[in-house]
Amino acid sequence: MQSIKVLFFKCFLFLTRGLPLPLLHRIARLWSQVLYRIPNRSRETSLANLRLCYPEADQSTLGGLVLKSLEHTACTAMEMGKTWSLPMATTLAMVKEYEGLEEFEAATAAGTGVILLAPHMGNWELFAFSLCDNKKATWLYQPPKIGALDALMVEARSRAGIRMVPTTPAGVGELLKALRRGEIAGILPDQVPGQESGRFAPFLGQQAYTMTLVSKLLQRTEAQAFCGLAMRLPHSRGFKTIVMRADNAVHEADIQKSLTGLNHSVARCLAFDIPQYQWEYKRFRRRPDAREIYSH
Repeated sequence: MQSIKVLFFKCFLFLTRGLPLPLLHRIARLWSQVLYRIPNRSRETSLANLRLCYPEADQSTLGGLVLKSLEHTACTAMEMGKTWSLPMATTLAMVKEYEGLEEFEAATAAGTGVILLAPHMGNWELFAFSLCDNKKATWLYQPPKIGALDALMVEARSRAGIRMVPTTPAGVGELLKALRRGEIAGILPDQVPGQESGRFAPFLGQQAYTMTLVSKLLQRTEAQAFCGLAMRLPHSRGFKTIVMRADNAVHEADIQKSLTGLNHSVARCLAFDIPQYQWEYKRFRRRPDAREIYSH
């Protein structure tokens, strides 16, 4: 069964890699319309998250945000063929605009290391590629359960010269070594960490269980922290990579202040286009009061 899943996924990548971006996005739009109209986990999770974070929004506004979020999530899936399997130069050609690149380049040239934070927003794979191409970078990732899919994922992401390390103590150790060599360490900062690897900190007005890894790495190195996204441009014209310094508070020795700064950095990315955030992710599955907010 696992080999069939991997074969299906490879066929999907092959079929979608050559289709024009506007067509892929039209397919994603149709897909999202179906998801919006039938009960499913993605729709209900998105609604629960948005209702929690934007309690002042009325039902019509929330419904519109859910629909657009489902569309962007479908776009991310439909773009995987182009993101994962085309020559890197062709993949990077989808990025039409950059913002904040000069400051990021100066930071990477300083030789003290850079932590690059990539929230689940826009096309975060393309964000990493567009900033790490031809640079020494190590990215932390959660390996999938299917070994063949893991190998495919690592191969695809390594096309930009990125070194992938798993979310294990050894993988974290490799991130620390990379920073001490003055390289880039890439982290998805809005993943819910494991037990004893996080603390609750405010995110969009709610308490979110937040990883302490970024704060600890910053305290043990002289690294600078940046965050950003590869945002979809209107009319399927491509993407705009936006990179900016993380909130200064992430460098605070006080862990609670640092975590608050980390979540504020993610929130700043959301401000560019709220629906491009992956609201389908159960960001609040751990609550201080142990209350369950998700029905699926």
